[in-house]
Amino acid sequence: RPLKFLIPVKRVPDPDATIKLTSDGSGIVTDHVSFVISQLDEIALEEALRIREGRGDESEIVAVSIGGEEVVEQIRTALAMGADRGLFVRVEKPLDPHVVATALTKVVEREQPDLIIMGKQSPEDDSTQVGQLLAEHLGWPQATFLAKLTLEEDLTGAVCEREVDGGIETIRVKLPAVFTTDVRLNEPRYASLPMIMKARGKPIDEVSLDELGVAYAPVQHIHALELPPGREAGVMVESVDELVDKLRNEAKVL
Repeated sequence: RPLKFLIPVKRVPDPDATIKLTSDGSGIVTDHVSFVISQLDEIALEEALRIREGRGDESEIVAVSIGGEEVVEQIRTALAMGADRGLFVRVEKPLDPHVVATALTKVVEREQPDLIIMGKQSPEDDSTQVGQLLAEHLGWPQATFLAKLTLEEDLTGAVCEREVDGGIETIRVKLPAVFTTDVRLNEPRYASLPMIMKARGKPIDEVSLDELGVAYAPVQHIHALELPPGREAGVMVESVDELVDKLRNEAKVL
């Protein structure tokens, strides 16, 4: 039977951009900074596309993003990569993992997907919370930090290889389930020009938090941002003895 994938995609600053903070530390200066889909969410979308291509069926892939009007750009990118339709959850206020996971829970109730694949974290805050919170809200199994995902033939479960501190852990989870991706799962494709043109005709539905029945109630608040301190240049040493001396007497780590 065809599957239904739900792929959350988050709008983030281009990781190659030079980030500058506003004078009051309340956010980043967005002038001349391009925004993209978080790389780990691209990997999640790529995995759904590969599974569908491998099955050769009419499985549906829905890309969802939460935020202001600007996130439609990232939904269009997901559609150009191969997603079938988009869902735009309009929220014109700051988001935290709790709000996002709660909204996605209602989206899942609306869309009834067979599986959710999403990035394990986003690069600007590294909270690594939304996937786990979403699985808890839904009461679904979860497999995080995926290095490999294999669906069983009868579609009752999936065998997952997970990145853990000691190497790779292999587990089985029942479907429906929530999966979060690690960087070694795959290499995302680039959207081709024909796919970009085709994406313009694909539908994007819009819904508000009120329509989903979600109260805006963030539990995390960012008070200020600051850039990490600059690092001093490294020093070349002439011998192992000199290195040991510096580690012992200067760095004080021996």
